[in-house]
Amino acid sequence: MYKNLLKWCLFSCVVATLWCATSYAQLTTVQLQQWLESPAASSHVGNVTGDAKAAAMPYRRYCVGCHGEMGDGNGENAQWLTPKPRNFQLAIFKCRSTVTGTLPTDQDLADTISRGLDRSNMPSWNTFSDQERANLVAWIKHFSPRWQTEKAGTPIQIPAEPEVTADRLKAGQEVFRKMECWKCHGVEGKANGPSAETLTDDLGRPIQPFNFTDGTRPLCGATDTDIYRIFMTGLDGTPMPSFADNIKPDEAWDLVFYLRSLQPHNSYNLKEKEIANQLGLKPINPNAAAQ
Repeated sequence: MYKNLLKWCLFSCVVATLWCATSYAQLTTVQLQQWLESPAASSHVGNVTGDAKAAAMPYRRYCVGCHGEMGDGNGENAQWLTPKPRNFQLAIFKCRSTVTGTLPTDQDLADTISRGLDRSNMPSWNTFSDQERANLVAWIKHFSPRWQTEKAGTPIQIPAEPEVTADRLKAGQEVFRKMECWKCHGVEGKANGPSAETLTDDLGRPIQPFNFTDGTRPLCGATDTDIYRIFMTGLDGTPMPSFADNIKPDEAWDLVFYLRSLQPHNSYNLKEKEIANQLGLKPINPNAAAQ
C-alpha cells in the first residue's frame, strides 16, 4: 500500500509540475505588472500588512541574483547553486503549515525568509524588519497566477506534544519501518537508503534525503512541532509525501521521538537519546521490514 502511495504522490507531483511549467512558461512582464496591481499582491503577517511594490528594491538587492527578475529561479547565480533557487511562478513550496498541494500561508512564507533553508544557499534573513518581510511575501505572491485564483490552504492542527517514553520510542521505530522511511533515509538515518541515489525533485533534478545523523537542522525548522508538521504536510515538490492519511497523530509524535534518537546530542533530544541508550535500541532490519 505504501509503495503505491509513494508512486502515486510522485506521479501526481510530476504531472502537476509539467502542467504548471507549460502554463507559466509564457509569463511576461506585462502580466506580472498586472498581477502586481491585483489584490492578491498583498500579505498579512501577524498584524503587519505587506505592500508588494515596497519590496521591489529589496528583492532586486537581495533576491534577484538567485530567484531572477521573473521569479522563475533563473537568476544569474542559479547555474552555480545546488539545490536550485525556488521558482516562485510555480508557487510550490516545501515548508508550509497547510495540507499538501495547497498554497502556504503568508506567515509560512515569512517564516522561511526569516529562518532560511539549511543545506542551501538561502540564508536566514532575520535582519529584515517585520514590515520588510511582509512586503517581500507580497512581492513573492505576485509572480504566480495561482495566487490570483487560489487562497492559502488551511493550516493543519497539531495536537499537544505527549511525554517521551520508551514505549513511544519503540513505537516510532515501528512507524519508521512500516512507512519504509529507511528506503530513503537509511536504517540509521544517514540518508543512505537503497532509494537515496535515485531521488529527484519535481523538475527531475537530483535531491538528497535528510541525514538525521550529521547535526544539520531539518529543512523547515528544528523543533519537534516542525518535524511533526513535515510528516503531515509533506514537502511539496520533493519525493517526501504527506503521511496525514496514513498515520495517526500519536504515531506521528512517536516517529518524531524515534528520529530524535538518531540525531547527535542537542538541546532538543536529550531524553530521546537517553531512553534509546537505556533500551540498547538497534537499527531496524530491512529484511524483516520487507516481509
